[in-house]
Amino acid sequence: MKILVTGHKGFIGGHFFRYLSHSHQVQGFEWGENFPGYDFDWIVHAGAVSSTAESNVELVMKKNYDFTVDLIENCNRYKVNLQFSSSASVYGLGNKFTESATVDPRTPYAWSKYLVERYIASRSWNIHIQSFRYFNVHGSGEDHKGNQASPHHKFRKQFEKLGYIEVFEGSENFFRDFVPVETLVNTQSKFLYIPQSGLWNIGTGQAQSFVDVARKISSNIKYVPMPQNLVHSYQRYTQADLHFLNYTLDQYSCL
Repeated sequence: MKILVTGHKGFIGGHFFRYLSHSHQVQGFEWGENFPGYDFDWIVHAGAVSSTAESNVELVMKKNYDFTVDLIENCNRYKVNLQFSSSASVYGLGNKFTESATVDPRTPYAWSKYLVERYIASRSWNIHIQSFRYFNVHGSGEDHKGNQASPHHKFRKQFEKLGYIEVFEGSENFFRDFVPVETLVNTQSKFLYIPQSGLWNIGTGQAQSFVDVARKISSNIKYVPMPQNLVHSYQRYTQADLHFLNYTLDQYSCL
């Protein structure tokens, strides 16, 4: 297949680019470059303003929503299938994590992802559009993400630098579904062979506390107050419901 990966120099996009390059003809694209056109079988759209703490709404909407809508419209025009990287942040402070559950986006980033999902669902298309709600992804290649890196990465770096790990007060009660980036890429890539549109969660189906993640690195833990700008949007619990994902994969296991 001929595949374009947007955001191919980023964390998740980079993993897609390297993984797919082993068996497909793959090209990368980054924001600000000349778009290479639509001579592709699939576009894996992983490029975005990925910071859940980004407060510049105009920037987030321009790059995450406006660009994506244009991309979808042109994919439909030129008959190019598309995979869209959404986010479990759309669930907000909810406690149900099926794809049909009520959403509760709390940040510009979460809203930008949900609005694209709504746009896709608002009409019929001539192509396959597959959207995936990523839970908390971690793995190699997170150095450039700074404060937006996964706890696995940040905790390791903190311990190497400080000799201890800082976690927010109450983190023993904060649980997330932490999914390895390799699992995500492997799972989503299978859908390139599935002739179906839809929306799927990608996670592990298991929740783990931040303190448990820290303790796998060191028992020297210090608790710090949560910044006020996070208090009203911070997800206390996520756990991907994978029933629809596994059902879809099982349906096409013969492919």
